[in-house]
Amino acid sequence: MQQVIASFISQLADRKGLSERTQEAYTRDLQQFAAYLQSRGIDDFNEVTRAGILLYFSALKEKGKSPATIARVTVTLRSFIHYLLQERMMDHDPFLMIVSPRMDRTPPETLTIEETEALLDMPDPDTPLGLRDKAMLELLYATGIRVSELISLEVSDIHLQLQFLRCAGENGKERIIPVGPITIEWLGRYLKDCRPRWVKEAGQGPLFTNRQGGMLSRQGFWKIVKKYGAEAGINKPITPHTLRHSFAVHLLQGGADVRAVQEMLGNQSASTLQLYLNKSGGNLKAVYDSFHPRAKRQIEDRSDRTKE
Repeated sequence: MQQVIASFISQLADRKGLSERTQEAYTRDLQQFAAYLQSRGIDDFNEVTRAGILLYFSALKEKGKSPATIARVTVTLRSFIHYLLQERMMDHDPFLMIVSPRMDRTPPETLTIEETEALLDMPDPDTPLGLRDKAMLELLYATGIRVSELISLEVSDIHLQLQFLRCAGENGKERIIPVGPITIEWLGRYLKDCRPRWVKEAGQGPLFTNRQGGMLSRQGFWKIVKKYGAEAGINKPITPHTLRHSFAVHLLQGGADVRAVQEMLGNQSASTLQLYLNKSGGNLKAVYDSFHPRAKRQIEDRSDRTKE
């Protein structure tokens, strides 16, 4: 079973260019499913039945798994079963007549502008670690990049003079993101006064490092954000992704173009953008009606007929 799962993940990674984190999530879901099957004496995926799938979902519910988790597992299993059918490792589709659970998506947790400013003001820039943390938080909020993208940045990805950042997203597609002058100033100070203390090669290697000159971990950065959030007195769940969400919502609240925000986020899906718009008081349909020439024409035509 493990070999079949590994072959599926490898094929999926090659075909879709999945990030390492997504591959790990798929693998974890499938290994847990395989362990469940083996606990019931099933050692061949071809023995999986529709009833077996439904029983597995019931088991997940009994364990307290959220609807979002079950919906994700459903997507993983459907994709895996489709692969097995294509490879002729299964002669039937156990997902026939199984309706995927609906997942109600709620707007992501964001900070107000005041809370964001309080968070960014917490690091002490007069200390090396404080200066590094200040530069990291400023850059995360200024660009909306993912935490995985932040800790993977190289020194050569930052262009201080031209004020932009080059970022390779989860799908490997590179994007260019403008960086504001305040953030550029903090980055410049960090590169001049802090990073040389830990790294000898000034113009190469990871942009942000730990005190030993090594790359920061996602967990390490999460602890940094949590620490400053508590010090700022922010009484809501806060993660590194919170700054990405806040970046998007604050831009949209300020009247930014939806497509521009989508580009900076790395072609975020329309459904996720709608959640951001819900937070900012906007609506994709309203944006479309306001800016698309054909939609505007229809609205004007209806208005003219009403006047007649």
